[in-house]
Amino acid sequence: MHSSDILSIGAVKLDGRAFLAPMSGVTDHVMRRIARRFGASLVVSEMVASDDFVQGSEESRQRAEGGGLDQHVVQIAGCEPHWMGEAAKLAEASGAAVVDINMGCPAKRVTGGYAGSALMRDLDHAARLIEATVAAVSIPVTVKMRLGWDDQSLNAPELAHRAEELGVKLVTIHGRTRCQFYKGQADWAAIRRVKEAVSIPVIANGDCYNVVDARAMLAASGADGVMIGRSALGRPWLVGQIARGLDNGSEFASPSSGERLEAAIEHYEGLLSAMGVETGIRHARKHLAAYADDALTFNDDAPADWRSDLVTSTSPSQVIALLKQLYSPDTQRSASQ
Repeated sequence: MHSSDILSIGAVKLDGRAFLAPMSGVTDHVMRRIARRFGASLVVSEMVASDDFVQGSEESRQRAEGGGLDQHVVQIAGCEPHWMGEAAKLAEASGAAVVDINMGCPAKRVTGGYAGSALMRDLDHAARLIEATVAAVSIPVTVKMRLGWDDQSLNAPELAHRAEELGVKLVTIHGRTRCQFYKGQADWAAIRRVKEAVSIPVIANGDCYNVVDARAMLAASGADGVMIGRSALGRPWLVGQIARGLDNGSEFASPSSGERLEAAIEHYEGLLSAMGVETGIRHARKHLAAYADDALTFNDDAPADWRSDLVTSTSPSQVIALLKQLYSPDTQRSASQ
């Protein structure tokens, strides 16, 4: 039996063991929809500030958007039990199947407000937030955290144990401390201590770039699944590839250049549609740069300035023409002029 046959978040059954990580400013609902279609086992929204979400922030609403997703997970962050509970209720009312609590974000603007990974410095307060969130909804609640605040306080096993006792159904562990940010190597083996402390599923996160990494991650951590973050930028199909590779024990072929092109165009046009052209163009730039980097791995003939033209263009038609050229080595640059 494959592990994915029995992996679930409470009553929510999953079809694989590879998740797309929540990344602020990156995992918009268009990217999540594409990743899910390519086989990602679960996709999680960008982090949503609980108080802003409840008070009607349009940016928060867009971050929590789940249109086109069959299993929608909204990640909320905050430092006040009232707002966390109310945000969880709103996410559930909006169609979320799962609410995830962010206790891992290392960004100073988040930890400075005593949210994200700062909560790992006060487990009693973290527990109050978990308790309020779980009590507010009937859908499963999960928690994403780091190994600890720093190397002297690797308290993820304790926080995960307390979270389970409070009703949390799954925990995700990024194999770094907050003080590491994204430097150094993720310590997959350290995640095993969390797995040993709980009976709920544990997902390992950090430095997973392919199926080989995912298998090594599971072996080192004992985790039930993997979460892929930065390596999926510009490659929303990667998470599904890894999910299939874990379940079938073999490598899966990458999508064709035509399939990659279709995904890139869908993503770009979807952002313009959802955000409006002006805002969508700005938001899409990081994605376009990443799609270009992906395309350039197999298009050696592309002129060096195509990438910068793609990222700086304010003409949707030119952007699409450039994407077609990048993913089709035989085309000529004149098509974009």
